[in-house]
Amino acid sequence: METTQPEGRSARKRQAILEAATTVFLNKGYPGTSMDEVAALASVSKQTVYKNFTDKQRLFTEIIHGGLDRIDELFSDVTGSLAATEDLDKDLAALARQFVIILTQPRLLQLRRLVIAEADRFPELGRTYYERGPERVHTLLAESFGRLAERKLLTLDDPALAANHLTWLITSIPVNKVMFCGSGEQFTRAELDHYADEAVRVFLAAYRPASA
Repeated sequence: METTQPEGRSARKRQAILEAATTVFLNKGYPGTSMDEVAALASVSKQTVYKNFTDKQRLFTEIIHGGLDRIDELFSDVTGSLAATEDLDKDLAALARQFVIILTQPRLLQLRRLVIAEADRFPELGRTYYERGPERVHTLLAESFGRLAERKLLTLDDPALAANHLTWLITSIPVNKVMFCGSGEQFTRAELDHYADEAVRVFLAAYRPASA
C-alpha cells in the first residue's frame, strides 16, 4: 500500500499534465505553448512537467499519439460489424451518420488542424497521424468492403479506393467548412444526417451490383 499511493499520485499528475498540455496546444499551437503555462494549468511544478516529458517536443508527441489512440478506438467500433450486415442500406447509413459525427467533433478537428499546422516542423508526426488516422480508417473500411464484395453486395475492384470515396462523400462538406471557417461553424444533427445519407445514396449508386 505504501508504494501504490505515490504511484497513483504520479499517474494523476501525468494525466493532469497531458490534459493541460492538450488544452494549451490546441488553443495556442506549438510555438505559442510554454511549459510554464502547462505547469500552471496542471497545478504542478515545471520540474514535474520536465520529469515526465523531457521537453516540449516530447509532450507534443504524447498529445498527438493519445489523440490517435482515441481515433482508432472510435473508428474500430464503428466499422467492426459492417462486413456481416444483413441490411447494407441501413447499416451503411448508420455507419455514415456515426462517422460524420465523430469527424466533426471540435476536439478532433482542432487536433487535425494542429497536426497540419506543424507538419513541416514534425513531418514524421504528420505521417504517423495520417497512417493511424485517415489511412487506418480507410483500411478498416476496405476490409469490410472486400468481404461485402465477396458476398456480392458490392461490386468493386479496389476496396481501398472505394473506402476513400465513401469517407470523402460523407465528410468533405462539413469538415472542409469547419477547417477553413473555424470551430465556430456549427452543423445541426439534421444537416449531418443529410450529408451522411446522401453520401451513402451516391456510393451505393456507384458500387451496388446492377442486379441488386
